[in-house]
Amino acid sequence: MSNVATLREIAPGFRKHEDRGKLSTGIPAMDKITAGGIARGTLTEICGPVSSGRTSFLFALLGQATRQGECCAWIDTAGTFDPLSAAEAGADLDRILWVNCGGNAEHALKAVDLLTQGGGFGVVVLDMADTPDRDVRRISLASWFRLRHAAERTGAALLVAETRINAKSCSAVQIEMKRKRPVWVGKLLRGIRAEAESQKHYRSQSAEVLAVH
Repeated sequence: MSNVATLREIAPGFRKHEDRGKLSTGIPAMDKITAGGIARGTLTEICGPVSSGRTSFLFALLGQATRQGECCAWIDTAGTFDPLSAAEAGADLDRILWVNCGGNAEHALKAVDLLTQGGGFGVVVLDMADTPDRDVRRISLASWFRLRHAAERTGAALLVAETRINAKSCSAVQIEMKRKRPVWVGKLLRGIRAEAESQKHYRSQSAEVLAVH
């Protein structure tokens, strides 16, 4: 789409991450269980079934990041990224590089490796939520370690959306989204109420969030 920025268009906006800190998710309940937001320079896993709030959470994060002037990248493994929904969540599409890999998990892995290693992105999302589990399981632990190291070196907040945890010990935080019940306003479906559980250093915290449709 023409309103989604290309790498050349947003490259002049690149900036170094001298103060890594954390990025607010834009959702108070999620900020609470992540102790203030998603840490820069780390790999974070977001897992859960369809309609569990994974994408809504990531769009909210993109909205927060782009409003702060961050350049972001969305590696779309299965070709399911919806720019309109991202924009409705507050994301500035002019600051997002969208890479559509058309269902090729290998290309997606190479793309996220290249973009994370290259630096300049505040947030890098690897969306494998609609990718067959057999393809995701083929990713070696060494590959996850390489991505984690790249995020640590460049200061990017690297997030992986998936149906189950795969990077395991290579991820700093693992957030599991669980679908609970629909929320109706009259006859209009407002969204899905979901439960998010964050695990870090063998400790877990949970919160209830509303994934808006």
